[in-house]
Amino acid sequence: MEQSGTFPLPEAQQNRFLFYIKIGYPTASEEEIILKNTTGTHRPKVEKIITGPEIIRLQELVREVHISDDLIGYVSNLVRATRPESSNSDFVKKWVGWGAGPRAGQAMILTAKARALQEGRFSVTMEDLKKVAYPVLRHRVIVNFRAEAEGIDSDSVTKELLDQIIANVK
Repeated sequence: MEQSGTFPLPEAQQNRFLFYIKIGYPTASEEEIILKNTTGTHRPKVEKIITGPEIIRLQELVREVHISDDLIGYVSNLVRATRPESSNSDFVKKWVGWGAGPRAGQAMILTAKARALQEGRFSVTMEDLKKVAYPVLRHRVIVNFRAEAEGIDSDSVTKELLDQIIANVK
């Protein structure tokens, strides 16, 4: 694959992105629509759907969503468990080269709060945290060379830790 002029971001810069969302290739019909809509002369009219002050209010509202101390502890345990030097997980010690930092916990809590609001709730649930864990940790947990060679990726690490930590919560 041609990568001339492009370089992967260092881990410290990747960490500043909130999510790493995997997007596959479009279907054949989706690709035809993309090609049709992006190669002609038609320019779609962009219409404002939200104002700056409304965005700021929504950001404030997200921070007002409740999360229990137990769930904050769960997030802390999950993030800390990704770090090979302090993890109790043999899986992490074997496959992870670099774990997630505190920014991962902040991202997980804030995006879980936003998800709760989207679902019409004013309190975070364990399900919210599980839903956001993968896109939050995907680019913050760096597997070692051995893991890459064996097909172990950061999603595998996240799944293993979610299974381990949830088993201990019950």
